[in-house]
Amino acid sequence: MRIELRGTDTAEPAQISFSDTGHGIPPEHLAHVFDRFHRVDAARTAAHFRLGLSIAKAIADAHGATLEVASTPGHDSTFTLRLPATG
Repeated sequence: MRIELRGTDTAEPAQISFSDTGHGIPPEHLAHVFDRFHRVDAARTAAHFRLGLSIAKAIADAHGATLEVASTPGHDSTFTLRLPATG
């Protein structure tokens, strides 16, 4: 996993990116990764509620931030949180 922080002062948004080296997310699932209970890999049957990303997105929205995902199938995914500027 790689974590990258950006932002130089309070006049511009702070940005935190989290990248992994996993299998990526198929393009048809990208629009739904923040939906409650969405499962990208239907073969996984573990008893998880699939709420983590939807909760993270709701918290970001409540604070005027954005949470986005970019992914390359077969390679990696990057989640980026942009926090609003304070100045």
